[in-house]
Amino acid sequence: MTATRTVADVMVATLKASGVRRVYGLPGDSFNGFTDALRRDGEVVWEHVRHEEAAAFAAAGDAAMTGQLAVCAASCGPGNLHLINGLFDANRSRVPVLAIAAHIPREEIGGSYFQETHPQELFRECSVYAELVSVPEQLPRVLEIAMRHAIERGGVAVVVVPGEIFLHHVGHDIRPAVITPAASIICPSDDALAAAAESLNAAMRVTILAGAGCRGAHDELVALAAGLKAPVVHTLRGKEFAEYDNPYDVGMTGLLGFGSGYRAMEHCDVLLMLGTDFPYRPFYPENARVIQVDVRGEHIGRRIDVDIGLVGTVRDTIAALLPRLDNGGRDATHLARMQSHYRRTRERLDALAETHSNHGPIHPQVTAVAVDRVAADDAVFLADVGTPTLWAARYLRLNGRRRLVGSFNHGSMANALPQAIGAQLAHPARKVIALSGDGGLAMLVRRRRAAAFGVGVSAGAEECGRRRGHQSSRAVCRLGLRLPRELRCDGRRAIRDTHVVGSEARVDRPHPFADRHCLESSSKGSAEITRH
Repeated sequence: MTATRTVADVMVATLKASGVRRVYGLPGDSFNGFTDALRRDGEVVWEHVRHEEAAAFAAAGDAAMTGQLAVCAASCGPGNLHLINGLFDANRSRVPVLAIAAHIPREEIGGSYFQETHPQELFRECSVYAELVSVPEQLPRVLEIAMRHAIERGGVAVVVVPGEIFLHHVGHDIRPAVITPAASIICPSDDALAAAAESLNAAMRVTILAGAGCRGAHDELVALAAGLKAPVVHTLRGKEFAEYDNPYDVGMTGLLGFGSGYRAMEHCDVLLMLGTDFPYRPFYPENARVIQVDVRGEHIGRRIDVDIGLVGTVRDTIAALLPRLDNGGRDATHLARMQSHYRRTRERLDALAETHSNHGPIHPQVTAVAVDRVAADDAVFLADVGTPTLWAARYLRLNGRRRLVGSFNHGSMANALPQAIGAQLAHPARKVIALSGDGGLAMLVRRRRAAAFGVGVSAGAEECGRRRGHQSSRAVCRLGLRLPRELRCDGRRAIRDTHVVGSEARVDRPHPFADRHCLESSSKGSAEITRH
């Protein structure tokens, strides 16, 4: 230990002891003490971005992939204010993120000082914990409390630290705490389980609505559907956990969903909601009994009137519920009808993605199917809000190893690329593919840390639209990924052929009206191709 150990040194030691390996951010004078502590440590890496919003989104992408605490940091005033959109997304996606927000000098607070804001108030709505450190003695205790909130509640914690506190000297007797998740089993009471089983046993047409809370409960979900002879409708966030290897899945519901998913809910007499806070009330059935399982009791009944609420994790609740169900002789007519409906719906959607003639703009469905086909079995997909999310929801096939991440609750533009940076840093060996809209790509593309952490293919409906000559086509080519024929362009399209050779991306015969300034190639092997 050095003779000049500071509060910032203790903060960095606590983060490192708790498994944090990266901090995303943009340097600033007000938290030089913290970045200098990172330099002295030499193990926790500073991941530099060019805009603080990208730092927050990258941390959210990192946390979504690992389930572990991710950290972002920003300087006082406008610096940490730029974090707010990405932090809203992380908090609403319930991923553990710690934001370290520097502040103006303590003695100047309240005097309309240069760059003065009140971060602990600004971040209150987008966090599970936000606190101002007023004196050095509050650290590291406030940091530990913040980390525990983020990890255990699944959300954002914000620690606001005036710049001079980072530099305050501390004794060597302060040992860094280790903050890790506490293992738990959360299961409803016997009476609640008995009531739910009685209702399910009496039902003739059960439909399951599966959300993101089904993570880690795939096998239990399939077993429950098999016993109840129930079709499974998944939400957008539930797609990666409920759709794959599930013969009872009948598609998605909601604004981007399938008719089959809507009909399966419309015609049920009992709707069993598993780990979902699906927000669109018009898509719920009007006359069905509703049973809702959620680990957060406050979420039960806030979308639709619930007859039986079960507070517990999906996995633990299904395990306790299955032995109580009477599955003998249950009628499978409802399930068969909904499966037939889904097959017809799926056939119509797949027909839209069939390879068409080599003239005119590429249809976005064709692009999505081609990306799905060439992607690795454990690829990570990140979709911008808008039509990229639509094509991801309808045409990406997940398998329990692939991941799909997006701003699915907060609905922010420009999430895919910075989240992809966090995902790639968390898993350097995996293929990371961002599906970006033209607007989202334009907002943050020049604020990315490095093109080497760029993505497989970026293409939204706007870029691959039908209106010839009025849309754009973009592809960001990751090192080692060769674009399939369906993604190559000719005639009026943007590019004749795009491929990667060694560490150099090459574009042959660009469109004669392409803006040369929109073609960038980094020394680390990725290219960004744009057509106007």
